[in-house]
Amino acid sequence: MDSKTNEQTEYVVELMENIIEDTTVPRNIRKAIDEAREKILSKENSMDVNVTSAIYIMDDISNDINMPSHTRTEIWTIISELESVREQTKG
Repeated sequence: MDSKTNEQTEYVVELMENIIEDTTVPRNIRKAIDEAREKILSKENSMDVNVTSAIYIMDDISNDINMPSHTRTEIWTIISELESVREQTKG
C-alpha cells in the first residue's frame, strides 16, 4: 500500500473516530461506524475486501432516519474516500 493510500486510510479512520465520539449521534450508528472502522484496520483479509465491507456497513446506515444531517454528510465523505482507497488497492 502506498503512502497516499495510507494517508487516506488514516484520514478516514480519524473521521470515523470523530463520529464514534460524538454523543449526539445515536448509539446504533456509532456502533456500526466502529464496526466499519474495525474492518478497515483488520489485517484478516486483503485491504480491498476490508474496505468493501466497510463501505457496505456505512452505506447501510447512511439512510438511518435518526441520523443528524451533519453526520450523514460526514458518512458520505467517508464512503467517497473509501471508494477511492478501494480503487487504489485493487489488483
